Amino acid sequence: MYEAYFGLTTKPFELVPNPQFLFLSHSHRKAINYLSYGLQERAGFILLAGEVGSGKTTIIRNLIKDLDEDIALSRVFNTRADARQVLAMINEDFGLTVENKDKVTLLSELYDYLVELHAAGKRAVIIIDEAQNLSVEVLEEIRLLSNLEADSAKLLQIVLVGQPELLSMITQPELRQLRQRIGIHCHLEPLTRDETEAYVYHRLETAGNREAVVWHDGAFDLLFHYSGGVPRLINLFCDFALLCAFAEESRDLTLELLHEVIGDITWDQQERSSATVQLRELQVRTGGTDSPEQRLTALENLWGEGGEMVRRLEARDERLQQIQLESMRRMEMLLERISDRLGALLVAGKGRRGQ
Repeated sequence: MYEAYFGLTTKPFELVPNPQFLFLSHSHRKAINYLSYGLQERAGFILLAGEVGSGKTTIIRNLIKDLDEDIALSRVFNTRADARQVLAMINEDFGLTVENKDKVTLLSELYDYLVELHAAGKRAVIIIDEAQNLSVEVLEEIRLLSNLEADSAKLLQIVLVGQPELLSMITQPELRQLRQRIGIHCHLEPLTRDETEAYVYHRLETAGNREAVVWHDGAFDLLFHYSGGVPRLINLFCDFALLCAFAEESRDLTLELLHEVIGDITWDQQERSSATVQLRELQVRTGGTDSPEQRLTALENLWGEGGEMVRRLEARDERLQQIQLESMRRMEMLLERISDRLGALLVAGKGRRGQ
């Protein structure tokens, strides 16, 4: 709607994950390097965790785009499923028939397929998105898939992608064997204040015009304060800011305009800061140990302290959903204003032509 007005070729702040707009913050660059290394070294299990809207899906799509041709890929989206359903989705992605087959048959046919793939000099990768929704029983079944191996090599790599609750799940005693098999673990952190500003300019430049709008003093501070450095929220606020500026026929993003867009939508600053401190403490306490098992033991100790961090992250997730609902209401109001303005311009144009 507003692209031509701002000299853009596409919308810069779409909520749909798009690898074209991938911004490499320190945390995102590290995650990509870890994932690439894990796939190259054929690590059995790879874990990518991050808060809602942190950019996990964008990174995964970028990873898929750059996969070697010798990799057969299965990507599981629907994780609210039982073990048989998950196995059927995996087999279907690999081109195997799944109708009217029980779990044992599906597993046997998957093994035969992986052996054939290995004999052809190829390998298989399974990416399971939103893995925090899987039950303990299904996660254990997925762990058993890693037992599918040839005489000299693993036949399968599995990438688990999920929200921070996934870390809490894998510390449960029933999943200790899964914990021991995770060779690569990375966590996406929110953007810093400086990264938030660089992120916005990166998306504007990628969309065709880095100087599309003028950011007034303090605007990026306000944006960072309310978004917490979460890319999805930054996109949400910036998209509405551009739309509001378009409706006002302005290119200036003032503090007043941003306050109008964001309104009184916020969350408790102290709670967010506390959660961030705990996340960083988690990274420090697990990053210097010698083995994956030791790192996961440290994770278990930290996340076992009353589940406080999980509750806070769940609260942020709920707040994000509230923000998205509020944004839809604001979108309707802005569209009405734009429609009225365009209608008035159309009437005025007809009047001038009549003269």
